[in-house]
Amino acid sequence: MGASSSAPATEFGSSAGKPITAYTLSNGSMTVRVLDLGATISSVQVPDVKGQIKEVCLGYDEGAAYLDWTRNPYFGAVAGRCANRIAKGKFSLEGKEYELVANNGPNHLHGGNQGFDKLIWTCDASDATSITLSLLSPDGDEGYPGNLRVRVTYSLPSSSSLKMEYEATTDAPTLCNLTNHAYWNLADGGTGVQDVQNHEIQIFADFYTPVDETSIPTGEVRNVAGAMDLRQKTRIGAQIRRADNGLGYDHNYVLGQADKSGLRPAARVWEPSSGRWMSMKTNQPGVQFYTGNYLNGFAGRAGKGAYHKHHGFCLEAQKFPDAISRPHFPSVVLRPGEVYRQTTLYEFGTSATSPEGPI
Repeated sequence: MGASSSAPATEFGSSAGKPITAYTLSNGSMTVRVLDLGATISSVQVPDVKGQIKEVCLGYDEGAAYLDWTRNPYFGAVAGRCANRIAKGKFSLEGKEYELVANNGPNHLHGGNQGFDKLIWTCDASDATSITLSLLSPDGDEGYPGNLRVRVTYSLPSSSSLKMEYEATTDAPTLCNLTNHAYWNLADGGTGVQDVQNHEIQIFADFYTPVDETSIPTGEVRNVAGAMDLRQKTRIGAQIRRADNGLGYDHNYVLGQADKSGLRPAARVWEPSSGRWMSMKTNQPGVQFYTGNYLNGFAGRAGKGAYHKHHGFCLEAQKFPDAISRPHFPSVVLRPGEVYRQTTLYEFGTSATSPEGPI
């Protein structure tokens, strides 16, 4: 953390009698609001091609909406202890069977009924452009073994970048797979009439993990082809109804090697009406591309429109879904003495035409 004063903090409602606090990070050209509830990024404002700074992230302007789980599909929150799905809510670790809640059809999703997105985190430190939040998930939390200590730092390391850095340790073997579940709409933050189908996306992945009818990976790592091939710039809506499950994209893409920064190029998205673009790099082996297939008219920010199907997209850096059931997938097991580390970097910019070249 720097030597400047703490990030501005305001009360944002309460949860179970505990106040929810909103912290504002700003570097002059970007403004990011972070809640201690769920370590949630509730607002990201960046310039468009005309220099107007406006919203690009789906979310709410009041804490009560984040507590209404019928309205809040993990908007901007940290998903954990194990992000994404675990088949049938069961796993085996070091000869012992564990049973988790099935909160997504027959499967376990994003840590369960009271995952990390629904807990109040502790603010350890903050300044004008950075905040660190921490959480202790006790042994047995949502069925997971071990006391897991987690820290996440959000920072604005440059005038155009948002960085997410996670660390976690445990005192017993457990699962750990963390991600941020921000929904993006580079046109208007999802609060207008524009969905994301006219956004142009490029995902730097030659392979993906196909899924069954309950969105659990089959175990195959398949070459991208047809609607699943997003290596060249493609309008999100071009083949969205031909994605594997027919509802839209909700798939894990397998990323390539890291570049000189130590991060793997993951994706770039450009929105033509605003001229905004966003690129993403991460040290994680996968990125879940999700097109808001289940947004069903949740009332949006105060005085604005509702969030409907495909009004936002997610790019969730992660290890692969249901990895604990697939030994050939990158492991999500964390053991005592090890440190889980994850870094994801978003860059924002503007261009009147579709950006070219590497990210």
